[in-house]
Amino acid sequence: MLTLVRSRMQAAMVALSTVATLALGSTVTTHATAAPSLAKAGPTSVAYVEVNNNSMLNVGKYTLANGGDPVFDVAVIFAANINYDTGTKTAQLYFNENVQRVLDNAATQIRPLQQKGIKVVLSVLGNHQGAGFANFPSQQTASAFAKQLSDTVTRYGLDGIDFDDEYAEYGNNGTGQPNASSFVQLVTALRANMPDKIISLYNIGPAASRLSYGGVDISSKFDYAWNPYYGSWQVPGIGLPKSKLSPAAVEIGRTSQSTVTTLARRTVSEGYGVFLTYNLNGADRSADVSAFTRELYGSTAVYTP
Repeated sequence: MLTLVRSRMQAAMVALSTVATLALGSTVTTHATAAPSLAKAGPTSVAYVEVNNNSMLNVGKYTLANGGDPVFDVAVIFAANINYDTGTKTAQLYFNENVQRVLDNAATQIRPLQQKGIKVVLSVLGNHQGAGFANFPSQQTASAFAKQLSDTVTRYGLDGIDFDDEYAEYGNNGTGQPNASSFVQLVTALRANMPDKIISLYNIGPAASRLSYGGVDISSKFDYAWNPYYGSWQVPGIGLPKSKLSPAAVEIGRTSQSTVTTLARRTVSEGYGVFLTYNLNGADRSADVSAFTRELYGSTAVYTP
């Protein structure tokens, strides 16, 4: 079975260029009007977009030939970072210049997707500095980072947060190794801060294997969890119903269309409710997209530039 982990080093390294501004005194971008009610039935389709290279608007360019609904239900901004401030010894949410540009231009980069009924989620990724979701030393520090996340969702009118525990390099800058309580405390605090928003798990890294502590299991606090290995089938090891899991993961343009079709067909036949895609770019990928929409929704996909 092919197990291609996404190539994410570029995103993490580019993130060393620009510091995110989280001043809550700044003007909050207004939310879009209510999204339309969609007729599409079938699994939730997710698209990660590497915004260092591609536009979030690409997600909204695909519709189903039958009915005209958007192909994708969730668009993931890839990626913000969890950085480490060696002066204050605290984790800091950080946006490189490309992520910051998307957020600052939410009216033209995010709202058009939301107006089509597509949820827009911000993925957060390690950045080689030792800070990660799995090594907060206390409830207080975990809650402080959870507040940074939820404040960002509020400020930019986002629909949620995605956790991707890669590239943290735990131990760098004198940081601690993963512990049992950190991720449980972080997710618990974040869910309390934003009870009606999406929290998703890219099922990889130390955090993904530390979902229970002190009698608290945070599995049910996630809306979705997905397989991190593109071109493969792997059921995430988390206590969620099938409707919230994506065992299938494909990289658009790199996973063969035959494999995409097979994984989509298996998603339907085995009753799973999510289908994960990565690296949607600006080219016409309707053939690649149709390879899964035919199986998931009984329709080809139409690309509209």
